[in-house]
Amino acid sequence: VQLQASGGGLVQFGGSLSVSCAVSGGTFSIQTVGWYRQSPGEQRELVATISSGNRKNYVDSVKGRFTISRDNAENTVTLQMNSLKPEDTGVYYCHTRYYGMEFWGKGTQVTVSS
Repeated sequence: VQLQASGGGLVQFGGSLSVSCAVSGGTFSIQTVGWYRQSPGEQRELVATISSGNRKNYVDSVKGRFTISRDNAENTVTLQMNSLKPEDTGVYYCHTRYYGMEFWGKGTQVTVSS
């Protein structure tokens, strides 16, 4: 399974960005996919997940601002991030599990300036 992240970039406080994850090599329709982020000196934290049944979960700090979605035809998961804050800055990684194994994409940088 391979995950390819794209998107991210630099945005001002209150702005919007999206990051997308293209998943290949598995059976995307049955996989839960998540987005994690890691800031310098911090542990990687779970931001949002979306299940095969389209159930969505978010860390409290992004509820109401971030939306995760999936496109089973394109095998992609997108994280739309609105009302961004400086504390949302970090490297964003997509993740999935498949038959007991974990897979990570290369991170994409999101920077929110104050």
